[in-house]
Amino acid sequence: MQARQTLADIQHLLTTVLKAPTRWQSLAPFADTDGDLAAQVLDEAAKFVDTAIAPLQRSGDEEGCRFEAGQVHTPAGFRDAYQAFWQAGWPSLSCAPDDGGQGLPAVLECVLFEWLAGANHGWTMAPGLLHGAYECIKHHASDELKAQHLEKVATGEWLATMCLTEAHAGSDLGMVRTRGVPQPDGSARVNGSKIFISGGEHDLTDNIVHLVLARLPDAPAGPKGLSLFLVPKFLPDGDGRRAGPPQARPAPLGGSEPHEVGSVGARVRNAVVCERIEEKMGLHGSPTCVMRFDDATGWLVGEPNKGLNAMFVMMNAARLHVGLQGIGLLEAAWQKASAYAAERRQMRAPGAKDTSLIQDHPAIRRILHTQRAWIDGGRVLAYHTALQLDVAKHSTDAGERAAAQRWCALVTPVLKAALTDQAFHGASACLQVFGGHGYVREWGIEQIVRDARVAMIYEGTNEIQAIDLLVRKVLADGGQGLGALLGSLPGAAPSAAASARRHALVEITQTLAIAAQSDPELPYWVADDYLRAVALVLLEWAWAQIGAARPHRTEQSTAATDRWTPLAQAFAQWVLPEFDLRTTILRQRIAQAFEFRPQEAASA
Repeated sequence: MQARQTLADIQHLLTTVLKAPTRWQSLAPFADTDGDLAAQVLDEAAKFVDTAIAPLQRSGDEEGCRFEAGQVHTPAGFRDAYQAFWQAGWPSLSCAPDDGGQGLPAVLECVLFEWLAGANHGWTMAPGLLHGAYECIKHHASDELKAQHLEKVATGEWLATMCLTEAHAGSDLGMVRTRGVPQPDGSARVNGSKIFISGGEHDLTDNIVHLVLARLPDAPAGPKGLSLFLVPKFLPDGDGRRAGPPQARPAPLGGSEPHEVGSVGARVRNAVVCERIEEKMGLHGSPTCVMRFDDATGWLVGEPNKGLNAMFVMMNAARLHVGLQGIGLLEAAWQKASAYAAERRQMRAPGAKDTSLIQDHPAIRRILHTQRAWIDGGRVLAYHTALQLDVAKHSTDAGERAAAQRWCALVTPVLKAALTDQAFHGASACLQVFGGHGYVREWGIEQIVRDARVAMIYEGTNEIQAIDLLVRKVLADGGQGLGALLGSLPGAAPSAAASARRHALVEITQTLAIAAQSDPELPYWVADDYLRAVALVLLEWAWAQIGAARPHRTEQSTAATDRWTPLAQAFAQWVLPEFDLRTTILRQRIAQAFEFRPQEAASA
């Protein structure tokens, strides 16, 4: 994927559609961050992605990671690219300046990671958890732990992992067996094994910070008995400082003076062992590790038995980034398919006299326009969510903060599930554009399909995201939160058809809440259909915002109008009708619950 190819579109969505500079300048930390600065940052980010990261995608996939004598070796060029990445300040875009960060709006970081995923998904897995780890440590770790680790993670000098999954317990965290035994010095001895740990071992950085879910000896059973421990690959020296001479780090973006940071001095290896790396369908450039903790030294993060509270800070940040991965991967697939369609000639398009470019065939235009509609609408939703993250954190208005928190809580699982689902299925549709050429490695589209598939699984499968949305968030308050969100979507009043779809979703939610009282299984059966319906309503709102920002079809900006009009039509014709399908399924299943449950009760 070429990031610079998307730069103008993204600038339009941020500035004209979402009016992001005005919004973030209303928040004190970003008062001096205007559109020109944001454009400069994104321009430099696009250059870095295109020149340093994208060229490693194919070679990284072909070479893959090697596991030798307990050590993981990443593909050629990966370490140099990562060192350049963190030293240039890119991981710290949205981290607080006091923590070594740039203090920029979250949406700029979101655009960066969307590009990175599209350019080289395997490489991007390495820094993908950094921001979540930063937020987790910042909000839950002790002052001592923050002093030792926070800046290293914020700047990306050290990478981080999220160690949840165990062989017997996939997403069922209540079954975690790893133990953390407190020691007199305030540390803990951590014992257990974790699987599917992205970047559990590698050669990209000098240290790795593992955030590990484990149980204290007296912990209650189930998820409420989990605690979170910080377990580094290398331990600090005895007084908690890292010995060794300071080394200069380049100035932050927009700064002028380099500053000094401590290097890893007393390198005492912790009892953290990589047993093997997985042979995977895709993401060959990212090591997925089986990790063993053998009396490893760790420290409690947050309160005992409340590890999930701390971990979910990290997981929620990761879920938004995974949704952005979906956009980036779909963009990468679309770029390849669009370029191929613009040069490949096959048969005659309707009305043509000679062999046509395949982009002139309606079937190909439908594929390309449909994926583009998902990309652009998905960007509006993801970027708006990033803006709401900053509002929730920095607004002085309590009502604004509450509304922003509601948006992030309800929309994040929708973004993760819907956008990663479309990344895989849309990339598969883009492969179809190539015909047989798409199925061979020469053209590179098959790698995107393989790489995209995993995003539907990690950070909670899409089925879990759907259940989280419907059962834990929407039905928990009888649908009031969702109703409030739909009733307060910004922008002009919706069209009659859009308003009807919103009302239909609210009505279905209310009826579903009633039906679930007599049929507890019902929400679990229909959660996926419900999430898709919510996603489509939100995408319709996103496209309404894009439409409101389009030039009027007069003499103004015909080219700009043409850029968005076919995609708006594709959304209306090929994407939005799915809403009727999903609501029909929901209504039928709800009706069955009302019809059959009384009969079952009577027969019992």
